[in-house]
Amino acid sequence: MARLFGTDGVRGVANEELTPLLAMQLGQAGATALTKEMAHKPTIMVGCDTRISGDMLANALMAGICSVGANAVYVGVVPTPAVAYLTRRYRVDAGVVISASHNPVEFNGIKFFDGDGYKLPDQLEDEIEAYIRNDMDGVKFATGAGVGKIKYRTDAREEYINHAIKAVPIELNGMKIVVDCAEGASYYTSVEALKELGANVISIHNNPDGTNINANCGSTHMEELQARVVFEKAQVGLAFDGDADRLLAVDENGHIVDGDQIMAIVGNFMKQQGRLKNDKIIVTVMSNLGFLLMAKENGINIEQTKVGDRYVLERMKEIDANLGGEQSGHIIFLDENTTGDGLLSALHLLEVMVQTGKKLSVLSSIMEVLPQALINAKVPNHKKDCYMDYPEIAEAIEVLNAKFAGEGRVLIRPSGTEPLVRVMIEGKDQKMIENEARKLAELITNTVL
Repeated sequence: MARLFGTDGVRGVANEELTPLLAMQLGQAGATALTKEMAHKPTIMVGCDTRISGDMLANALMAGICSVGANAVYVGVVPTPAVAYLTRRYRVDAGVVISASHNPVEFNGIKFFDGDGYKLPDQLEDEIEAYIRNDMDGVKFATGAGVGKIKYRTDAREEYINHAIKAVPIELNGMKIVVDCAEGASYYTSVEALKELGANVISIHNNPDGTNINANCGSTHMEELQARVVFEKAQVGLAFDGDADRLLAVDENGHIVDGDQIMAIVGNFMKQQGRLKNDKIIVTVMSNLGFLLMAKENGINIEQTKVGDRYVLERMKEIDANLGGEQSGHIIFLDENTTGDGLLSALHLLEVMVQTGKKLSVLSSIMEVLPQALINAKVPNHKKDCYMDYPEIAEAIEVLNAKFAGEGRVLIRPSGTEPLVRVMIEGKDQKMIENEARKLAELITNTVL
């Protein structure tokens, strides 16, 4: 049986793969594993994004938490990084986010944080999973006065906003900013934070109805934001995803500024101010080759990890780095939060614009983005890790590696959160690499049935 936990918690189609029963079991097993050494009655914070299935799964999860004698604090719709921060701020024992991030509405997920706001290590996730697979053997269920209670807090999102604007106290008076909230968890926090700092905010896709999260909007669908920035003559556009742990930007000309470029801009600024610890940035193997060249030219040391912001974070903690992230826009400012934080990323980027007085198009020219093609191959979820078992796929990848040796690279990997195998090729000719990536993706889709 496949592992329940992927690179970002437990994910699946709500009510089909991620059922209320599984949510309740995760609440029971998670509360047990995370708090078994504690002498006091433990408390776990729970938040969610705007998906219609969030209430259903949150209530099932909290029922599980209470059934094993732990208390729950429900903070409602807030960004994932807000739960990470508030778990530490309120000194609760653990936190849980119910979200499927950038995925469509039918998906949802359950992700745990420990009491310090960090995602769980693999061994602790394995322990939670073992309880579920062993029919809750070893889990103690409470009765009578031992049953847990649920407390509801409506002020939590204000605490998170206050934290962000105190961390990056900039003045945005008169700056026109278009914000795409992806009909997700940032629909309030990002808009209010920017307004409090004095910005002229034009918000789009900030009317979530439970079914429209990430629907042709947000950081995965930026065409409307690009056009709106140009139409409004705005200085910048900001695009969040459904749970607001990632950020991509748009410059004043309507061009996308991705996570690599944002880290290049902010990382160089931090280095100049002596704030970039060890002059080092941690990224994944998906980062553009242009980012690595930029770092070499500017005296910044780069370390690469496998894909997943959790692996970036692990390495950051190991070597005491304070900036790291992914091309997709998960950017971690470890001095201020313990996970990717779209709002903090936005404020740091705006800080550079304000302090330097430079347009975003000028700032982003610090690195040349080399041609890159990323094509997703749709495969059954339980087979996405087995694509190399097929000789025709392995042979095709070997041929591509030889073709691009010295002039680019080929990176194939299963998605940690979706039923996909991602095919990424970098090279000199955009049309050629797109054609090669598409052919390989089609081969994988047609072969892995």
